[in-house]
Amino acid sequence: MRLILEDGKQFGVVKTEEALNMARERGLDLVEVAPQAKPPVCRIMDYGKYKFEQAKKDKEARKKQRLHQIEIKEIKLRPKIDEHDYNVKLKHIKRFLSAGNKVKLTVRYRGRERIFQEHGIRLIEKVLDDVSELGFAEKKSLEKGKPHIVIIAPKNNLKAGGEGEKN
Repeated sequence: MRLILEDGKQFGVVKTEEALNMARERGLDLVEVAPQAKPPVCRIMDYGKYKFEQAKKDKEARKKQRLHQIEIKEIKLRPKIDEHDYNVKLKHIKRFLSAGNKVKLTVRYRGRERIFQEHGIRLIEKVLDDVSELGFAEKKSLEKGKPHIVIIAPKNNLKAGGEGEKN
């Protein structure tokens, strides 16, 4: 087998027993790096330390990937919402948008409230008007008989080509 020492230098072609003895003398492990090669390539290294460093690199890569993801936060409203409750929800929406997250605004109806769906549409328009400096309506679903859903995207995430809807 071809042997590579812990400092990265090639030692040469040696027998398996000799390579194992060299690794034991140094208190390290003998790791097969390229089993398909002729002769197979092995390396003397601290395998536990190597695994630890790989796990650390993977964790850091996942952490950096998570930083660039945009989350969708959901806020649920009812058409008959009190002014104070509305202001609390609005404050949450503004906080989410300023943090760079999208907001899924859902107005749900119960029982006879479905008859007066224009109250929910007015509520959505009021929210969009109140957050117009922070975000815009990216997607609307205002179908009859279903909950009204609007996705609000933050303005700082506008694509270079165009602007979002403004209502």
